[in-house]
Amino acid sequence: MKKILRQLAKPENSSFIVKEEIAAQFAAPFHFHEGYEFTYIVNGHGKFYGGDGLMNFTEGDLYLFGIGFPHYFVNDKSFIKSGDLGHSIVIQFGEDFFADNFSLKPEFLEVKTFLKKANHGIKVANPSSHLKKLLLEAPKTPGLKGLINLLEILNILASSKKEQISMISADSFDYYLSNQKKENKLDEVYKYVLGNFKDEITSQKAAALAFMNESAFCRYFKRRTNKTLSQFINHVRVTHAIHLLTEGDLSISKVCFECGFGNLSYFNRQFKAVTGKTPYNYRKEYA
Repeated sequence: MKKILRQLAKPENSSFIVKEEIAAQFAAPFHFHEGYEFTYIVNGHGKFYGGDGLMNFTEGDLYLFGIGFPHYFVNDKSFIKSGDLGHSIVIQFGEDFFADNFSLKPEFLEVKTFLKKANHGIKVANPSSHLKKLLLEAPKTPGLKGLINLLEILNILASSKKEQISMISADSFDYYLSNQKKENKLDEVYKYVLGNFKDEITSQKAAALAFMNESAFCRYFKRRTNKTLSQFINHVRVTHAIHLLTEGDLSISKVCFECGFGNLSYFNRQFKAVTGKTPYNYRKEYA
């Protein structure tokens, strides 16, 4: 599967789009847009793959994706099995949102500067209660009041403290717009690993998903990612381990097996290879 360009189909009477999704698993595939997107996670937790970044996501997280930035959310199987439903609010607007003369006014400069960073993907840490309220009200606030709310959201974020704003990827991803037809054989592999990292994942299965033979796939994967498939799987598992170590009180051995590692010593080595610390020291420093 390649990254999918999803067109922003604005309603005739609106300059932006607001969508609300409530489901066990978020439906959007690995995709990007010719515009900007806010994604606010009201409920859910799992793995987020965006650009060249991989991280945990959980309720209360807020993201901004710029033009051409590929992204994909996968709720953890444990969340789905709980019977709970994922809930997200998405606000989208095109590049032409600030294209008229009105947007050239100096009051918009800070917002437009902020949006330029979104091609790297942005995660907003600890959004304020007022900002969350605006996001939750967005699906039921149409018309001019909805536009004013969106401008207020943009204004709040553009004036956020630097420590609240983090770039997801080192590189800008707007080049996908000029490269839409280039197939990326790894997208289906990413999707499979993110959804099944607790289970055994083989290079044979991954190669089949990419429609390649195993040896050719392994060379292709290493060339495209600078990691072996095993290193990528371990990175996903360690990312999940970080979540468990910092958000819960499971023992380190239970964290090891919950993340799909077969034994504790291997888990310790791989965790240190990714983070530079042992699981014990990571938890101790975080606490």
